[in-house]
Amino acid sequence: MHTTNLMTEGFNLMLMGMGFVFTFLTLLVIATTLMSKIILHFSKPEPVAKPAKPTASTLTQDKNTELIAAISAAIHLHRQQK
Repeated sequence: MHTTNLMTEGFNLMLMGMGFVFTFLTLLVIATTLMSKIILHFSKPEPVAKPAKPTASTLTQDKNTELIAAISAAIHLHRQQK
C-alpha cells in the first residue's frame, strides 16, 4: 500500500469517528434537555408551609442571654487566674 492511501484512509476514519462522537453528544444534550423540560412540566412542587419567623425581640433576647453567659464566663476565668 502507498503511504498516501494509508493517510487518506486514516483521515477518513478519523473524520467518521469524530462525526459519530459529535452527533452522539449532540443527541445526548438534546435528549437530556427534553427530559428535563418534560419532568419540570409534569412535576408540580407541593406548597411548602413557611415556618414562623422569630420576632426581633426573641432574637435580641437570645443574643443577650448568650452575650451575658459569655461575659460571665470570661469574668469567672479572669478571677480564677489571679
